[in-house]
Amino acid sequence: MTDVTPQDIEALVGIFDSSGWDELRVVIDGLELYLSKNPDDRGGLHAAAARAAGPAASGDAGSRVREPVREPTGEAPAPALDIPAGLVAIRAPNLGTFYRSPKPGAPPYVALGEAILAETEICLIEVMKLFTPVRAGIAGRVRRILAEDSQLVEFDQPLFLIEPAG
Repeated sequence: MTDVTPQDIEALVGIFDSSGWDELRVVIDGLELYLSKNPDDRGGLHAAAARAAGPAASGDAGSRVREPVREPTGEAPAPALDIPAGLVAIRAPNLGTFYRSPKPGAPPYVALGEAILAETEICLIEVMKLFTPVRAGIAGRVRRILAEDSQLVEFDQPLFLIEPAG
């Protein structure tokens, strides 16, 4: 089968929810995932299952596909962060796993107190083996690092607080 974990699927669903896409179909090593923002859209599931089964598929081919059920986690949402005056938050561009360094054992991209440029790569966020480099987008000095290495972060979650240069 595949190495896709439930956390990978949750991350993909989170990205889809925050996107402007109407639907998404992903096929990886026999795993097929179809997402739609239209609550009445079941055609994608049935059509995808029929395509996968081939021309001999019966009309109920989609009935074998189960929709994921979201279990309540019992976790309270993270409290809002008060950003001190004079600091700017660099936020996660998507949901995923936050990494401070390019590979295990390597030094972090940036350190507390370090001066950075707008194009400085400051971290990676990984979703389903896709690594997205995050650039500062602002020149300044790193004043706080808000996420822990290997922590799951949410879309738009503050990762760093920067004191702008100038």
